Amino acid sequence: MKQAGRRGPTPQQDRAARTKSQVLTAAAELFATNGFRHTSVKDVAERVEMTKGAVYFHYPNKEALAVAVVEGLYAKWPLLLEEIREEGLTSLETAAVMLDRAAVAFRDDVVVQAGARLQLERPHIEAELPTPYVDWTSLLTELLSAARDEGEIKAETDPAAAARALVAGFFGMQHISDVLQHRADILDRWREIRDLLITAIRA
Repeated sequence: MKQAGRRGPTPQQDRAARTKSQVLTAAAELFATNGFRHTSVKDVAERVEMTKGAVYFHYPNKEALAVAVVEGLYAKWPLLLEEIREEGLTSLETAAVMLDRAAVAFRDDVVVQAGARLQLERPHIEAELPTPYVDWTSLLTELLSAARDEGEIKAETDPAAAARALVAGFFGMQHISDVLQHRADILDRWREIRDLLITAIRA
């Protein structure tokens, strides 16, 4: 007897997923602008024109919203890496393009902006957030190790040290750009850091 195929999401499930996404985007917009302490569930509900109960259905408290936004930030980087790896770039080019496109995301993507602000405000958030910078450092160390093996960077370069310098330069730069220019100049400021650091290690 032929088995029935797997059913896709029901209309109700689709609606619930869309609603959850709308709530998350609204929370990200408010967190990015006002920060964690000055954003309430009531603010989020009003922004999406829902009751607080409707928001609580998806997220039990403000901390859960903050965690979801930060997790949304971290979920973007593996997808970006997968997209770039399909372009057939070298390891050093992949590292540079990853950071180039991350700079664009910090300028344009409200979830990235909100996630970055929430990480800075983590002492005020009574929830466990992902540890920042560690995954970026590991990824860049892996890419730079491959780049050294491929002869793209100087043989004496320590990939882990170079990765730490790139992470410090990138994330310090994006924070300064945010404070001084609301990230309007982030692409120019990142190019300055990138050209200095990558030129220093390139073979």
